Amino acid sequence: MTAQPLAPVIPSSGASGARQRPRLAAGRPLPLARPVPVPLAHEDVVYGIGRIDASGRIADRAVTGALGWRGGDRLTLTAGAGVVVIRRDPSGLVTLPPRSCVPIPAALRHRCGLLPGDPVLLTAVPAEDTLTAYSLAVVDQALRALIPFPAREGGQP
Repeated sequence: MTAQPLAPVIPSSGASGARQRPRLAAGRPLPLARPVPVPLAHEDVVYGIGRIDASGRIADRAVTGALGWRGGDRLTLTAGAGVVVIRRDPSGLVTLPPRSCVPIPAALRHRCGLLPGDPVLLTAVPAEDTLTAYSLAVVDQALRALIPFPAREGGQP
């Protein structure tokens, strides 16, 4: 026994005029949403993410490589609330180890509230021969001050 083919389910173009959609009047096109332009990162800054190890060192070869720092370079470190600024300085008190990891002395880590295992945002500005380490708490505060976070479902932040 052979099955009979089914009739097409899609109506033909010859369907009655009452069932067709009304034609839209010619008018102006609908406005389209434009994407918000994303700001570009400055070309003169190199970013990286590092993690403070148990000895207070941060390693990111891309960032220190962008600065051209090598083992044996002397560094001066200053610190504030969650931020450590590191500059190459011939009279600096800290020496860059051969492995290109930046050591942050314990007193500065404590002043900044940085603990072993904490991730930090690293920014290198080769023109200024400067490396800055920002705790993620500082990064979070800066982001919240500049960019509103999306609200949760139900409209509550």
